Amino acid sequence: MWLNITILSLVTLQRLVELYIAHRNTKKLIARGGFELGSNHYPFIVALHTVWLLGLWYLVIYKAPTVSMPWIFAYLVLEAARGWIIAALGSRWTTRIIVVPGETLVGEGPYKYFRHPNYMVVAGEIFILPVAFGMWWYAVIFGLLNLAVLWWRIRAEDEALKPLREPPEGEEPPAA
Repeated sequence: MWLNITILSLVTLQRLVELYIAHRNTKKLIARGGFELGSNHYPFIVALHTVWLLGLWYLVIYKAPTVSMPWIFAYLVLEAARGWIIAALGSRWTTRIIVVPGETLVGEGPYKYFRHPNYMVVAGEIFILPVAFGMWWYAVIFGLLNLAVLWWRIRAEDEALKPLREPPEGEEPPAA
């Protein structure tokens, strides 16, 4: 049981630190002239992640499942990817869609290979952590809910960033 509580404590602490960093970065981006787009889905993301984590706490404490170390290792690999993503975005990493006029998209790190690597990691986290506790049903339910919210989020983000991906009218697109 101590391992279960330790794992969830570390995940909870990580989420709280990430929220602090995201809030700090959001304030900095707005101070630089940034503005938020697509905020109508944000409360759903917060609610989904909160219910997911609280539900895990409840089930892990009251069911005391056995931890699968290979799945915990897979989760740690995802966390390393998350670190790479946050490092690539630096002060631009936030949980909101903030556009700063005049800035270009990040094309380094995982963004060199994937358009939405952070959402790939989030989808993996939402699914893999419950599986690590043997809760496949929980992983499937929240995985599907998360995919629905991510579909909404990605559409909003793509629309918000569209001007940064497409050259102004009359200009040639940058060479690949």
